[in-house]
Amino acid sequence: MSTARHDDTVALARLGAAVRQRLEADPMVHRVPDDRAEIFAVGDFLSAQECAHLMAMIDRVARPSSTYDPDNPVPYRTSYSGDVDPDDTFVRMIERRLCDLLGIDPSWGETLQGQRYTTGQEFKAHFDWFDTGGAYWAGEIARGGQRSWTAMAYLNDMEEGGATVFTELGVNVQPQAGALLIWNNARPDGTPNLDARHAAMPVLHGVKYVITKWFRTRPWC
Repeated sequence: MSTARHDDTVALARLGAAVRQRLEADPMVHRVPDDRAEIFAVGDFLSAQECAHLMAMIDRVARPSSTYDPDNPVPYRTSYSGDVDPDDTFVRMIERRLCDLLGIDPSWGETLQGQRYTTGQEFKAHFDWFDTGGAYWAGEIARGGQRSWTAMAYLNDMEEGGATVFTELGVNVQPQAGALLIWNNARPDGTPNLDARHAAMPVLHGVKYVITKWFRTRPWC
């Protein structure tokens, strides 16, 4: 993948610094102790009732997951996913809490997406940042630019499997209902972070539910 500097580098560095400072000042936020990537966690970000409500919403919209590399012959994302209704008052409340936590303008966030993984399903190692050499980049830079931060909340405990693994760091996060995982897709200098490569490991038993919100460097449309 191309990791060349591009127009969003300065914006990524600026936003990264602002969110980092905000999260590190929050006593409810824990930072994963590895300087190669900025990864934070918040326990009990969502209540049991909120998790149940979101899981029901995901079941209504879940479809086979798509990728930004549809021509890849390897089925590396085998889950089901779907955007929840951005105009739903409950969804707007959850998104507002996420944006308030990170201090990012809500207009810079993509629509909240739910994902459901059944037994055997996974998302192989990948990056959330966009390849600026990819055919899709011209469209993405026009609709909000590069992805900056990712916020992902687990909606249920897992019986077996389904961990989030940062493959370059050896960091393994087991799903825990209500917990929120946050990471910066860029380095402090604003360049794409190769150490932010991560995977959703195969579910071995049970069903895994998560919600994910990706943030850009300017208003997303």
